[in-house]
Amino acid sequence: MTESSQLIRGLEGVVAAETRLCDLDGKNGRLAYGGYDIDELARKATFEEVAYLLWHGELPARVQLDRFQVELAAVRTIPEELVRAYALMPRDTDPMRVLQASVAVLGMHDPDATDNSRAANRRKAARLTSQIATAICAHHRVRSGQKPVEPSRDLSHVANFLYMLTGQKPSAVTTRAMEASFTLYAEHELNASTFTTRVIAATLSDMHSAVAGGVGALKGTLHGGAGEAVMRTLLEIGRVDQVDAFTDKALAEKRRLMGFGHRVYTAGDPRAAILKGMAEEACRQSGQFKWYEMAVKLNEKINAAKRLIPNVDFYSAPLFYSLGIPVEIFTPVIAISRIAGWTANIIEQHADNRLIRPRGDYIGPKRRAFTPLAKRGVK
Repeated sequence: MTESSQLIRGLEGVVAAETRLCDLDGKNGRLAYGGYDIDELARKATFEEVAYLLWHGELPARVQLDRFQVELAAVRTIPEELVRAYALMPRDTDPMRVLQASVAVLGMHDPDATDNSRAANRRKAARLTSQIATAICAHHRVRSGQKPVEPSRDLSHVANFLYMLTGQKPSAVTTRAMEASFTLYAEHELNASTFTTRVIAATLSDMHSAVAGGVGALKGTLHGGAGEAVMRTLLEIGRVDQVDAFTDKALAEKRRLMGFGHRVYTAGDPRAAILKGMAEEACRQSGQFKWYEMAVKLNEKINAAKRLIPNVDFYSAPLFYSLGIPVEIFTPVIAISRIAGWTANIIEQHADNRLIRPRGDYIGPKRRAFTPLAKRGVK
């Protein structure tokens, strides 16, 4: 590149888009969707209300919410061909890889697949939001040797997810805790996966292709996979009285522990504080309080030694585990939440599109003459 420019590694601090969706104030540790503080949304709103807000810019009135819930419930079923395909996949395949393939297959069956109009994107957003939850649960049960649970039209989005996963209708307390976590993960500005969806959408590719790319980005341990890594760390520690010895050894070995620190937040991740309270209540009620205790103690030890604060993934780990969610589908569960934000960003990108095309700073050899093959020696 010969133009005058500045290299910004990881695009840190670069503003790449205007958005009405998410207001993230990292310096003061604040987060809002469409002007509504995340704490209020997590504690008072349903996931359907949050998804509606992201797609329409306003919270729904009762009649609008009722229609929206009916719309989402009506499109929960996934193609039978996709369910049969799950039985043919290796059982040890990463569920996120399966989810990425599932999104592509759902695109093959979507009547609006190649239509990028706002109306079509809005319909696809509803279908994807409902179908991704069904697909994740169906794959998990098939690879576990169980029959998929048919989605219910009578349950909320979150309650239906838990029902399809376990085969049991969840309690109000469990549903409320999961509802809050879905809301906290629904949208988070231009994080790695959301930026990926906008880059793909900016080429005028379709929503399913963009979402499949977002799933691929979320799969990484530096992004959505952090919660799974946190829970595996807690399982490795095993007992509350082992936290001190584990932490001392990990710090001495300069081992990287996931779930701490954040690229944007300098005053703390506001979502982590909310999930901490949710995790405490859920772990206590489920009889698995030790996971919460271990997480708190590990948090305190790491903070005292390295001044690192937990992010949202740290306390989602004991929360998800206490609700009976298998560790290997922690990241897919985040995708079920984040689909609302991904699709909202795709709709917003298509509404005022410009191809996203950054430059690279070339640091290779200077221009040189081509040497014929016969005259090249071994270097």
